[in-house]
Formats: sequence, structure tokens, C-alpha cells
Amino acid sequence: MIVRNRPGSGQLCCPSYFFQQPPRILIVDISPPWWSHICSSLCDALDNFLTLTSSLEGPYRLPLFGLYTVNTQLECLLPFVQVKGNLVRLRSCVEELRSMSREGCTQPLSGLFKQAVRDSVLQFKQYMRHVSVGGQTDSSSIEVSILTCRAGQAVVKQLEDGLKDTDLGSLRRLQVIHINLDHGLLEEESNQSPRNPSSPGPCDRQDSETLSMEIDLQQVENDSVTLESMFKVWLHDQSGYKEHVHLLLPPSLQDSGSDPKSSRRARPVCLKCDIQERMLSPALLPGSLDLIAKTETVLDFPLPSKGSSSQSSPPLRLVAIKVLKSEGVCESVLYGLPLIIKPTNCWQLDWDEMETSHHKFHALCHVLRSQDWFLLVRYEQPLVPDTAPSSGPLLFSYYVLQPSPSLSLLLKPVAARELLLPCHLPITSEDPPQGLLAKIQDSVSQLEVDPAFNPLSLKTSMYQHLRGLVTQRSHSYRVHRMGQHHLHLGQPSKQPRNRVRATVAPLPAPSAPKVSRPQLTMNHPHTQSICLAETEDLLEGQ
Repeated sequence: MIVRNRPGSGQLCCPSYFFQQPPRILIVDISPPWWSHICSSLCDALDNFLTLTSSLEGPYRLPLFGLYTVNTQLECLLPFVQVKGNLVRLRSCVEELRSMSREGCTQPLSGLFKQAVRDSVLQFKQYMRHVSVGGQTDSSSIEVSILTCRAGQAVVKQLEDGLKDTDLGSLRRLQVIHINLDHGLLEEESNQSPRNPSSPGPCDRQDSETLSMEIDLQQVENDSVTLESMFKVWLHDQSGYKEHVHLLLPPSLQDSGSDPKSSRRARPVCLKCDIQERMLSPALLPGSLDLIAKTETVLDFPLPSKGSSSQSSPPLRLVAIKVLKSEGVCESVLYGLPLIIKPTNCWQLDWDEMETSHHKFHALCHVLRSQDWFLLVRYEQPLVPDTAPSSGPLLFSYYVLQPSPSLSLLLKPVAARELLLPCHLPITSEDPPQGLLAKIQDSVSQLEVDPAFNPLSLKTSMYQHLRGLVTQRSHSYRVHRMGQHHLHLGQPSKQPRNRVRATVAPLPAPSAPKVSRPQLTMNHPHTQSICLAETEDLLEGQ
């Protein structure tokens, strides 16, 4: 992938947070008859998730992955492997899981879940003892997830009883994920299982206190979208070692009293926050997805190459597919640099056609603004004649068009299902504590209220920064040229201390023969084309 498409280090969601992502082991209960009901949805979700994760650029979101199956015996389908760039092996493992037998009789597991967790921890310790993953992972702990259709409380109780005397120091988290099925299958499970307690009693809870960690129990529905979303939770920042952001508000007058001097010395109100991604940036995906206006950066719009003409390419096609209510659109699913859509002023169009186009555009903006609507559009690949059809499926990209007070529409890309990460934030209807509410309100009220935001009032010192970079490059170039000059004369150049000086002067490079160039005159009709040709040659040589 081109480096310019990678997220910059100045982004709030710093990629360095993901250097502490834990390795993961997935244990799948493939006992019949439930395996026949979850096999397709689980394998589809796991296949999609591993395909996406192994293709992501940047830091490792999922550094290492392993897979166990539990039926009448324990089997390791996939020992620890690095996920990034290992798609072929990961998909072959998913296909092997899909081919597992879906028939047979249900038998007690007799502690196989406990054995699977122990083997996972042991495999992790052995792997980290002999293999280095380049500091891209937290080498001190592992997370294990168990997928089963059995009663979740019974599995948790079985693990608590079986792992009481096990060293789980390397196990950061143990999770039991219960996949919900219909009531008929659950009744069949309860009839066939000889020992299936519904929930631990008081004595069981007292015994489970000896376990060094708590076991998380989660319930999910049996469909590929829900299971894929469950796996995508692993792509979130899992470090949790420190907060990501400190949001500083002006000092509250309640802390400093009415003295203005003491309010200046008071500390600002600090809100410690974390950053959670809402979606995966398409810029992290390698190769060209041919989504045209990704609008991640301005550099995503390259200049046409030599010999190509923008006049020969057909216009882009944006097809309206839905009308959206503005209050129902979440801004967190929109990404990238916005684009302005306005009526065309193409001089090749007939005047009446251009005027009609302006009136249509004006009418659309009026309707959207009056109804408080947005327009959902889909980009369609243009049909180019005399070209072979693509072997793969057509890719789609979606955009939202927002009307503005001016005669224009704002176009923003929309994140599709494949890029979205889980985001389940609680909505509270209760009011905050009165003391803290008054403190925060008093703090915020000290800020200046701007009725109309003007970005021209913001300064970033960018010009000074750019000038400093130019000065540094110029100084480095002069120092380099001076050193080369001294070396060509056979004299050692002045160098800082603690550095080894050159003892042998390099051989002088043969001088290139001078090429005579035609004399340029400002009035010559071909002057501009010659200058452009020389500029292109220089750019190609860099």
C-alpha cells in the first residue's frame, strides 16, 4: 500500500495504542446436534473477520490467533500463527472447521473445556519462549474465548471447578460465548445432558472464589452478522493501561471562590477520556479498491498520467437509493474529506440544457432542505467500451448528500457494514449529580460563546513550521556539500566528536558530458511546452 494512504501520526486515534493487543485462542464446541445449526453462520463470520484482519495495514490488531475444537475429544486445528499476511492458512483452517462432522450423539465433555484452556495457556507460553513477534504484541498475557450452544452458566461452573488449582497468570481474560438457539434444541440439550446445573449455588460461589480471575459470560444470536460483529470487538484497542485523552475545561469558580486572582492559579477541570474507533479506515486496506473518491486525503485524487485525458473518461455515476431523515444519520459513520457538489458550468453543454440542470439542482436542494432530508447515493462503475470485464465482483461505495443554504450539496462517504466496528454506548435518562453538574456548568460557562464559527480565526503555526523544515533541509544540504568538497580534495572534513573520520577519500565521480540545449527566448511559441517537459523529467528523476 502507498505510504501516503496510511493514517498519519497526528491522528487522535494513535496506532501505537494497538501495540499491546493480546493474542487470542478460540475454542469452538462442535458437539452435535447443535453444530449443524451454527456451522454455516459461524464459519462465514469467522472467514469474513479473518480476511479483513489479515489484510489490514498498520499495527497488528490481532497479532496471533489459534483455534481449538471440542467434541468427543480436543483437537487443535490451528496452532498459534501470525494473522497479518497469513490469509491462505487462516482460510484453510476455516474450511477445515466447516467440514467437521455435523452428525453424531451428544456425550458429556468430561472436562474438555478445562483441558482446552490449559493447553491454550501452555501453547502461548511455549510460543513466546521460542518465537519473537517483533514487539507487536503484549507478550505477557492471552485471551481465550469459548463458543458453545450449551447452557452458559453450566460451562462457567465447569470451568470454575476445573481451573481452581491451575496457574492462570498468563490468561488475561476467559470468555464463554453462548450462542442462542430455539427452545426445542435447548430442551433437547437439557434432556441429554446428565449434569447441567442452571446456575451456581451459594456453596459453588464460595468455591469459585479460589479462581484467580472472573469468567465473562456473553450471549449472542445465531446469525453471521452478529457473530462477525462479536469478532470485530477484538479489533478495538485492548490495552486499557492509561486513558487516551485529557479534556481540559476552564477552572470552576466554585473551587477558587470569588477571587479572580485565585481562579487564575486554580487547576483546570480535567475530563479523562478514551478514544474508540467507529469504523476501519479504507486507507488501511491494501491495493486499489477502485472506489474512486475515497476522500481520505487530497492525495487520493491523482493527476492524470501522460497520454491520458480526463475528457475521455465518462462522468461518475451516483445513483440515489434512499431518502434519510437528518436526525436519523449518525455522524460517526461518515468519514473522509467532504466534497462539494454544485451545478455544472461545463461550457460544452447547450445553454438551455445548462439552465435546466441548474433549475433541477435548485429544486432538489429546496426539497431536501424543506423536508430536512439527506440523500443516500451509490457510486456505480462506469461502463467503458472495449474493455474486458473484471473477474471479481463489482465494488460499491455509498455517500450521503447534505443540502446547504447555498446552491450546493455536501458529499460525505458512508462506512459500509464491512468497515464498521461494534459500538454499543449506553443511553442514560438520569440527570448527573447536582454538585458535579453545577461545577461543570460553571466551568463551561466561562468559555466564550461564538454564534458563528469562523475557522479563519484559528492559527496552527503551520507557516513557521514549513519554513523551519525548509531551513533545516537547506542547512543539511550545505553541510553535505561542504563535506563532499573536503573529501574530493583529500582533506578530512570537520565532523562532530565521537565519530570516525574518513581515512580514504572516495574516487571522484566521472563528469557527465555537457548536453547543449537550445537557447530559450520568452517570446518563443514553444517556450512553455519545453519548460513543462523539463519539469516532468525532473519529477521523474526524483
